[in-house]
Amino acid sequence: AGGRGKDGAPIITFPEFAGFSDIPDDDFLNVVTYLTSIPSLEAASIGFIIIIDRRRDKWSAVKASLTRIAGAFPGNLQLVFVLRPSRFIQRAIADIGIKLYRDDFKMKVPIIMLNSVSDLHGYIDKSQLTRELGGTLEYGHSQWIHHRTAIENFAMTVKTTAQMLQTFGTDLAETELPNDVQCTEELLSAHTDHHSKLKDELKLAVKQGATLLTCIREPVTRSANCKLSSDELENVATVERLLAQLDETEKAFDQFWTKHHLKLEQCLQLRHFEHDFREVKLALDNLMEAQAGFADIGDSVTRVEHLLREQKQLEEKGQEPLEKAQSLAVHGEQLIQNNHYAVDSIRPKCVELRRICDDFTNETKKKYDILGKSLELHKQLDKASQWCEAGIYLLASQAVDKCQSQEGAETALVEIEKFLVTAKEHQLSNPKEFYNQFEMILTPEIKANAQRILQKLEDVQEMFDKRQVSLKKLAAKQMRPVQPVAPHPESSPKRASPKITRPA
Repeated sequence: AGGRGKDGAPIITFPEFAGFSDIPDDDFLNVVTYLTSIPSLEAASIGFIIIIDRRRDKWSAVKASLTRIAGAFPGNLQLVFVLRPSRFIQRAIADIGIKLYRDDFKMKVPIIMLNSVSDLHGYIDKSQLTRELGGTLEYGHSQWIHHRTAIENFAMTVKTTAQMLQTFGTDLAETELPNDVQCTEELLSAHTDHHSKLKDELKLAVKQGATLLTCIREPVTRSANCKLSSDELENVATVERLLAQLDETEKAFDQFWTKHHLKLEQCLQLRHFEHDFREVKLALDNLMEAQAGFADIGDSVTRVEHLLREQKQLEEKGQEPLEKAQSLAVHGEQLIQNNHYAVDSIRPKCVELRRICDDFTNETKKKYDILGKSLELHKQLDKASQWCEAGIYLLASQAVDKCQSQEGAETALVEIEKFLVTAKEHQLSNPKEFYNQFEMILTPEIKANAQRILQKLEDVQEMFDKRQVSLKKLAAKQMRPVQPVAPHPESSPKRASPKITRPA
């Protein structure tokens, strides 16, 4: 009923019950074992006090009860109180019987025979005894059964919930991470749903425990003067302990779930990263392959300009995959900084993405440099060729008859000198420097063309040199002094005419 002795020993009462001897031994043992398991270990260690009420029974019933208790009581006994039969003859028989059979009961605790409940009150306070034993302890058997059943059900709920969490945790720990985005998303969704259901189960269990606690404390809530019995206090402690156990289980599960959920999210991040990496890598490989196809450096100004336009288009086309690659590399670095578990897989991919981007950029710059050199080369060759053509035209346009006079020869020389000054603008005056400047792009075809033009340039230069020598000779002859001849006196002044020196 919840009463306690003066030292806190739990009291178990065997009330008057005519059919006590008919109860099977197994049932008796189960009930007594259960009753001794209810008090706390601290209270049970003090020892149990047993009160056997046989006031309306016979000595034989007392003897049977003591024998059964002595043979099957599972706990630590401190005292046994027997309210012996109240009828005179049965009481006398009980006095004799207890002396004869004390050793047979094999109890190493005192057995105290009491004549009335007033004698019992000398050992146990009335507040710890029910009304049947003259006490004031409130006890409702149906309520006791209701509370004990609820506590047992709650304990089973806590145990079942803990087992479900443990089973789910084991399943999570043994789950292999998927290798693609879709399976990872499905697994993450399934685990999250299962986790939500278990959390709902936990909430229901906590609510059940809180409701049970309120029911046990209801008498105190209803009346401030009411006090809970020791058993009821221990019931409260039991429910609180179960709630605390549930809370600890939930916290441990939440910690494990947080780690597992993070791992699944990181796995999904990794699968997305790997998927994006494959797409970007394929685009970059195609880009590098297209760039590698630009091996032509052009054989004319028009061709080189066309190649430069194509290179520009390729560069513009590559901006999007390059930006995606750079962005993906930055995302990968962020995953690493956030302590992703797959650092060893992410870092090499980031390095590779940056390397390919750098290779494309460097190769593009190299292509522009080569094509720029090629354009400059062909422009110079074109200018040189045009200069040669212009020189040949100039030489051809100088009429021989006009150059026979000093003025004509000097004019022709000036024209030639002016034209030769423009040769420096073409930077082709030194073939060795020319070859050194464009050595990196001199293919056999370009070299042959350059040699042809350089040879033509040399030939034209030689033509100019010869023409200059020729014109200078003509100009020098015209520069000789002419002696004046005086007229004869007999000649008429009117008919006199100057003598013209004929050129040689």
